[in-house]
Amino acid sequence: MEESIQEVPFIFQSPPFKLKTLKNTCKRSYYPMKKTALITGASSGIGKELAHIHAQKGGDLIVIARSENKLIALKKELESKYAIHVTVLTKDLTEPEAPQEIYEYVKTAGLQVDYLINNAGFGGLGKFHQRKLKDDLSMIAVNITALTSLTHYFLQDFVKRNEGKILNVSSSAALTPGPLQAVYYASKAYVTSFSNALAEELYATNITVTTLMPGATESKFGEVSGMDKTAVFVNLASAQKVAEDGYNGMMEGKLDVITGLSPIQKLLTKLIPLTPKKILLPQIRKMQEVS
Repeated sequence: MEESIQEVPFIFQSPPFKLKTLKNTCKRSYYPMKKTALITGASSGIGKELAHIHAQKGGDLIVIARSENKLIALKKELESKYAIHVTVLTKDLTEPEAPQEIYEYVKTAGLQVDYLINNAGFGGLGKFHQRKLKDDLSMIAVNITALTSLTHYFLQDFVKRNEGKILNVSSSAALTPGPLQAVYYASKAYVTSFSNALAEELYATNITVTTLMPGATESKFGEVSGMDKTAVFVNLASAQKVAEDGYNGMMEGKLDVITGLSPIQKLLTKLIPLTPKKILLPQIRKMQEVS
């Protein structure tokens, strides 16, 4: 079937199901059980792996990223393997209007989001005063503003239905300030604090909010941020393993999922609250200096 692509800001491909597939499917038992996950940053890394996991479980997808070609390739791959439908939306989350446009498009298309996975995010290395301000403001737009807005929009529907799951991808960097990545670490601290607070606000509902807090992971993040040249990005966690832990944690309704850390990193993480910042911060700075 040929791809039917609308012009920007969105791309939507019509369902690939053939009539004979529908005839062999019990609509009453199968379709109501099929859950749709919306995943931002789905073109690579953890987001792409999350899309694979959800597809393997028979769920439909709405995948969002800036890379049209990568998303279309992902759609073709997943729909060829599984009896699912993948909706492709190309959008730049640094644009202020992007979250609302995404929500409005989803509603207009008659889609229902059951799982919201805010995975998109990026970092940047360097002293704050030497970095370009526009780069850090774009980071805040994606890591904080877009995540907050999308959560607000789709949470309204979750509350009305009294069901839904949210997975917000933070980082183990949220546990401490990050010299040489000041804005990135602060943005992830926001994601963790925000997500934990929402989880408690929703305690009396059937809605859960889970925070995924991985260590350094195999993805484009290291290359894009420049962190691939630092001591932090030495023993990288598998993006697939991180995604599996995050997805399973979301399904179980866990509050935080800390994963992708070596045994020594896990120990150091537990010591962070007990370590004076004057001792802690120089160590973090040294780990993030380009070697």
